[in-house]
Amino acid sequence: MIPKIILGKGDRATRRLIGYLYGPGRANEHTDPHLVASWNGFAPDPGRSPHRTPKTVEDQLAAQLDQPVHMLGDGAPTTTVWHCPVRAAPEDPILSDDQWADIARRIVAAAGIAPEGDEEACRWVAVRHADDHIHIASTLVRQDGRRPRRDHDIRAVQREARKIEADLGLRRLNAGDGTAAKRPTSREHFKAKRQGQDTTTREILRMRVRQAVSAASSEAEFFALLDVTGVNVRPKTGPSGDILGYSVSLPGDLNKHGEPVWFSGSTLAGDLSLPKIRHRITNTGPELVTARPADHWHQAAAATERIPHHLTHSGDDTAQGQLVALGGALDLLPLIAPATVRTELERAAALFERATRSRIAADLDSARVLRNSIQTILRTPAAARDGAGLVMLLDAALIAVAFARHWHRTHQHSQQEAAAQQALVQLQTAYARVAVPVLDDLARRAPSDQTQQRYARHLRQVAPDHAELILQDPAWDALATVLADAEAAGHNPTIVLDRALGQRALDDSRNPARTLTWRVHRLGQRHTPGLRAQAAMARSTTRVPTVTSRPAAATPAASQQQPPHKRRR
Repeated sequence: MIPKIILGKGDRATRRLIGYLYGPGRANEHTDPHLVASWNGFAPDPGRSPHRTPKTVEDQLAAQLDQPVHMLGDGAPTTTVWHCPVRAAPEDPILSDDQWADIARRIVAAAGIAPEGDEEACRWVAVRHADDHIHIASTLVRQDGRRPRRDHDIRAVQREARKIEADLGLRRLNAGDGTAAKRPTSREHFKAKRQGQDTTTREILRMRVRQAVSAASSEAEFFALLDVTGVNVRPKTGPSGDILGYSVSLPGDLNKHGEPVWFSGSTLAGDLSLPKIRHRITNTGPELVTARPADHWHQAAAATERIPHHLTHSGDDTAQGQLVALGGALDLLPLIAPATVRTELERAAALFERATRSRIAADLDSARVLRNSIQTILRTPAAARDGAGLVMLLDAALIAVAFARHWHRTHQHSQQEAAAQQALVQLQTAYARVAVPVLDDLARRAPSDQTQQRYARHLRQVAPDHAELILQDPAWDALATVLADAEAAGHNPTIVLDRALGQRALDDSRNPARTLTWRVHRLGQRHTPGLRAQAAMARSTTRVPTVTSRPAAATPAASQQQPPHKRRR
């Protein structure tokens, strides 16, 4: 159940609101508007007065609501209208008028508009013109002439809504922490629907601004990127000429007066104000030492693979910084991914955006490597064609998002946890779509049975708890191929496999064979060490694997009867 408080002012604010509530709606969506509750239980109802003109009754109702305000004359407050739509979830049962009336009374009491038993409270009405919601309209002067005590009414109303959900068995929404971006208004939704769009202007602008922030290395580049993506920008300057803020609009998005509809950065999201953007760009600038251009996919994947470690072993400020960087990477992936998965990646980025913001201050400098790697990939068109690079990055991102979900759960960030879970589903769909052809191409180049048996023997020695699961996985042929490629490039495949297993435990991977494939692929393309270095690394591989037991897919005795890929076919 979602309540939303809107304030109104002006001489005819109450009358305009009543006219809207009893009118047809902006898209003829209002059906059978009528009162379900009021301050005194017998307020005039324009929807239930068949012998009178509806406009006349609307005038009467607005006048009665405004009476305490008019009694104050010039001493009346500037803001006089308190408007609160309360909407049920689509899957909730249809509530009766009596149930909505009880909900309205609880909401106005929680907000301080009309405390229970207070006969001198503000005047209010609750109007229902659809099955799934009501509108509560009140004036902000009590009947005794005083102002209502509505301190923190937004939080109070949200808390009461959570109680109502529990009492009525409705869908339970997650409690927020005040860091969520502002939702599109119903007017914006209806406008998008009329224009045949699935996404509102606010949401489109929010995504484009986030992408520009993630891609920019300076403030000037941020504004230039917005211009390139077709966003109109209107800087806000001070008397000194310095830029203090900015607003954005979409070409062709006009109001009823034919003027562009502008959104300031802070109204798109709290972290998109110009001061916040400056702080983020300044604290995540370029590194002093850059990696080779060919390594940026690998560098980004490796940085993403380290996120789970930061979330479980670093301080909260570092963890929050890693989440911001991960969100920035997801923002840019749709721009460098094949068209077949852009929709899923855009949805994942839009959903995970909620998981990047909390009350915890972020150490942005800690995630410099991931940010710079993704920016370099974006600026290097040739790198964007590396299908294996995208797949290995998505594989690492899946685990990182799963850890982000767990981190938010331990911090009791329920909205962020839910957002991470929803983003995970979209990423899994995108990953499956791009990984299959890359894995199939690798599997077609699988080495000989003898070579695969040699790799399998070492795998059973160093990872006995995971070996049979990996060998039975369809991705084993691809893993054997990248091991053979590493060996052909001069690497010791035993050392490479051992290093890949040592980078992270495989217990949190849904497909350990796939995860190892991308790790070995990355390690195999590094500079080949000399003979002495290889000998030293071989001596250092006598370690205890950091894995935990899990049921084997086949017994060791049976697994040695024939090559793994033959057993599956």
